Amino acid sequence: MRTQLRIGPRFGGAGGAGAGAARRLDPGLVGAAVLLLIGSYAALSVDVVRTGFGVKGDEGTYVAMALSAAYDGDLVYEARDVERFYETYDSGPEGIFLKRGSHARYRLDDAFPFVRRETRPDTRADRLYFGKAYVYPVAAAPFVRLAGLNGLLLFHVLLLSGVLLLGYRFVAARSPRRLAASYVLGFFGVSIVPLYVVSLSPEIFNVACVFTAYFLWLHKEAAPPPATRLGRWARSPWSDFAAAALLGVATYSKPSHLLLILPPVAVALARRRFGRGLAAAAVFGCVVTAGFAINAAITGEFNYQGGDRKTFYGRFPFETPADRFDALGIGMTTNEIVVEEPLGPAAFLKLLGTNLGYFLVGRHFGFVPFFFPGVVAVALFLRRSSPRRRWQWAVLGAAALSAVALVVYMPYTWSGGGGPSGNRYFLSIYPVLLFVTPPLTTIAPAVTAWLGGALFTAHILINPFASVKRPHLSVERGALRALPIEMTMVTDLPIMIDPRRSHVPYGSDPLLHLYFLDHNAHLPDAPGIWIAGRARSELIVRSYGQLSQLRVFLSAPVANTVTVELGGASRTARLAGQRPQELVFSEPEGVYSRRSWAYLLAVRTEDGFVPRLLNPDSGDGRHLGVAVTLEAATAGDGTVARGR
Repeated sequence: MRTQLRIGPRFGGAGGAGAGAARRLDPGLVGAAVLLLIGSYAALSVDVVRTGFGVKGDEGTYVAMALSAAYDGDLVYEARDVERFYETYDSGPEGIFLKRGSHARYRLDDAFPFVRRETRPDTRADRLYFGKAYVYPVAAAPFVRLAGLNGLLLFHVLLLSGVLLLGYRFVAARSPRRLAASYVLGFFGVSIVPLYVVSLSPEIFNVACVFTAYFLWLHKEAAPPPATRLGRWARSPWSDFAAAALLGVATYSKPSHLLLILPPVAVALARRRFGRGLAAAAVFGCVVTAGFAINAAITGEFNYQGGDRKTFYGRFPFETPADRFDALGIGMTTNEIVVEEPLGPAAFLKLLGTNLGYFLVGRHFGFVPFFFPGVVAVALFLRRSSPRRRWQWAVLGAAALSAVALVVYMPYTWSGGGGPSGNRYFLSIYPVLLFVTPPLTTIAPAVTAWLGGALFTAHILINPFASVKRPHLSVERGALRALPIEMTMVTDLPIMIDPRRSHVPYGSDPLLHLYFLDHNAHLPDAPGIWIAGRARSELIVRSYGQLSQLRVFLSAPVANTVTVELGGASRTARLAGQRPQELVFSEPEGVYSRRSWAYLLAVRTEDGFVPRLLNPDSGDGRHLGVAVTLEAATAGDGTVARGR
């Protein structure tokens, strides 16, 4: 009698592979194991501080919280926390969010809701509290205790490996194993998701919470669980309740996940499982509420972004006795839902349409370039030959509704703020699109996902530490450069990370601000803004009044052909050397953004010169093409901004 050893699920017929050979290795399990082993070794070996180029964005807050939870067993910011941060980074926690604590008292009241909450400030002057959600740093704290900051990377590797394994299990339940393994690896591997493994922030944690929740809810829809204790639990309502709890954790961590609870509840109600659906909604609500209630127990405020909250740069509380909270920092309190700028119906719809286009194909944050395998998943689902289930429509609808909600609520910062690579807010919503994938029958979807995704992300992922900290450099080359720039997001573009090349003042009355999107243009210097030779450069010209005219003056000491594009119009000038030329753009087409107008200016040169080769007295070794100066007039007042 011969016993065959088979690792992994068995498939047959239309839903999977045919008869298999003995002792066949499961490709999905092998892939996840290899990633786990290699990724763990890399995570524990890398110099996080030096290789990671310090902290960016919210990392200062989350790192300080994780260190406090790991080594102090609390989430309180004290003098030892800032000292520990300096000990780790040789610098302070730039961008950290801190808030004063408060004490709450509850008393009965005659009016609804019959309980009144009163707060008074914390009287202790030697402690503050962190102004971010605590769940991620608390979950990561054991790994930080084990391996320091390398523990954060190890935590992320474990989470992503688990997501890949679960994703494979789901797809392989209805598809051949090799097809499932290659497809799932591509779905995550050539999206922007792996980049955030090296980001010391909660993005991968949120991805894991959301994806595991949907796996617990939907795996039983893809294939009946085995007749084991775990299989019976997976078929029971408890798996749905566990999914709801994880979605609650993700929503407390980032409220943009709120709408993801709708599909499991709606599908249960549509199937007349009213008790299961309502119970799942109740579990979700209780977990979210508990998250904020624990925050209130720690800080005195339910909202971790509320109260007396500030962000700090340069100097930090408790560095010295003179560094007090009230004397430092920038106020950053969010106590209520704020509509940033009320717009009329016509302006709102125009802005919405523009943003939705950027959301799909934007150069810096677009869905297509940074989540291309998701495009493949949706296309497979929507084609007529694919079987489509009610729960898949619900998943796709929730993802689409979440995307629209981001654009509507945050029209000028729907990517997550801080100049991220890709859409940071949609990052942890994207994984649910794996579940709309129909059964796979050929390798074509995986190949398409790999090729399309790599076209946009390969150069980013090959050097993740540099890409996550300097995302403005990633869009200067490659296929991304062919995509439209998110002009409504001028103040949130990655170039804002480089203060020398962003928000550069130019001219006066009206004042313009310039944003240099690549290194083919040099900062303003006599006789103007130099554009490199044989190159194309793009700049955003931002005006606080709508431009009625922009005059572009071109000059160069040698002959050259220069093409200038502004707001959809194009002009070409042929310079003869030493004879400047003027191009006039009347009423250029701009994009309204945050009480200002943004115009894309592109300049292309066909030839160039090196100043020091023309003039022996010059020490300038740059390869230059043309010097550009601008004169702008705003609508209605005829004022002109001149720059030379």
